[in-house]
Amino acid sequence: MAKIIDGKMISQQIKDELKEKVESLKEQGKTGALAVIQVGEDPASSVYVRNKKNACAYIGIESLAYELPGETTEEELLGLIEELNGKERVRGILVQLPLPEHICEDKVIQAISPDKDVDGFHPQSVGAMTIGQPGFLSCTPAGIIQLLKRSGVEIAGKHCVIIGRSNIVGKPMALLMLRENATVTITHSKTKNLSELCKQADILIVAMGKPQFVGAEYVKEGAVVIDVGIHRDENNKLCGDVKYAEVEPIASAITPVPGGVGPMTIAMLMNNCVQSIEEG
Repeated sequence: MAKIIDGKMISQQIKDELKEKVESLKEQGKTGALAVIQVGEDPASSVYVRNKKNACAYIGIESLAYELPGETTEEELLGLIEELNGKERVRGILVQLPLPEHICEDKVIQAISPDKDVDGFHPQSVGAMTIGQPGFLSCTPAGIIQLLKRSGVEIAGKHCVIIGRSNIVGKPMALLMLRENATVTITHSKTKNLSELCKQADILIVAMGKPQFVGAEYVKEGAVVIDVGIHRDENNKLCGDVKYAEVEPIASAITPVPGGVGPMTIAMLMNNCVQSIEEG
């Protein structure tokens, strides 16, 4: 039986620690707000934005909501970001992705001041992470590191295989695992012998965006399995990229979906916001 890595519980611990930190920063006269921008009414985005606002309220930082219509132009959005970059009270700026097709995500990410890039997506943030300089870390990969550490999983010297090479999870995940002294293999849609490679992993991180793709034949006995995927199956139930029922008996530890990686992303976003207020 695998140990279930409880992301809800660990994210709650982190938020409680941050709540205390925010109170102590307020006593030092340090405060700040997170500006959250949503363009259009994508239902999944609306849920994420609401969760982010609730997390801000819980740890005690102000959140400013900018809910823009779907037909907002790229120029208007970039103008708002520029305005927020100049506001001292705004310590973090977050633009909820995906954006409508007529807006270039890269331009928007690059318009956010690196000092306020609490998502950790700006090229400057990514560059700093690559060479081990201080900066904001991508929230999901940073959350996975916390999940492993707080669950007592040894990372140093272990072989970590990552399925997926996205800029949001796969690539930064590899860099952070290297920073923790793991030996890292990145696999993707063009990788040959994928299941054989995955079976060598002590820690398998699955971020491929394909529902219930990874079964028992991908997992070595006793491996730690982190499932980043989130989908709805044919019965409209939430599921991940991993066939949980099949993999759980083989793994030594595994994240459930929901309640695994998801809550950690928001906890680490809050961590970045508090870091920004602290440095502000």
